[in-house]
Amino acid sequence: MSAPPAPVVTELPESPVAMTVPRVSIQTEDFDLSAEVAALRRENKGVGAVCSFVGTVRDRNEGDQVASMELEHYPGMTEKSIEAMVDEAFRRFDIFGARVIHRVGLLQPLDQIVLVAVTSVHRGQSFQACEFLMDYLKTQAPFWKKEETAQGARWVDARVSDDAALARWGITLGNAG
Repeated sequence: MSAPPAPVVTELPESPVAMTVPRVSIQTEDFDLSAEVAALRRENKGVGAVCSFVGTVRDRNEGDQVASMELEHYPGMTEKSIEAMVDEAFRRFDIFGARVIHRVGLLQPLDQIVLVAVTSVHRGQSFQACEFLMDYLKTQAPFWKKEETAQGARWVDARVSDDAALARWGITLGNAG
């Protein structure tokens, strides 16, 4: 009796759907840019480009001193909305992976608010996808921001410039008042 034939092992192409790093996180705690990018890069050995954007709390807005910013969201709805944005980025751009972290709760000037990181073979697709995701986040993600200023608390409204940035991607959903 002969030995059974050795099993044939076929390597499947790496897929963004099979990522072990979550694509979207909404959290109160800070994040480590280096650790997040390293985890995203480990997902695919074909990565030749990583583009990342980190947004921080400014100490001034609309000419006023900002003491703090509080971000609110609807758990579940926010994640679902951002996941749909990431899906759209995968449809539009040739990318391997994407990671979006958005913080909520009370934040101080210089605190990190948001991370968008994208991997691809070449830089062009990573830059475009990263910018697309940020433009989409600024206008479509269901977050509510309240600033504390010397004049009191105020809600931050959508800006016409953010709507214009999204419109260049062929998406026209006016949010600014």
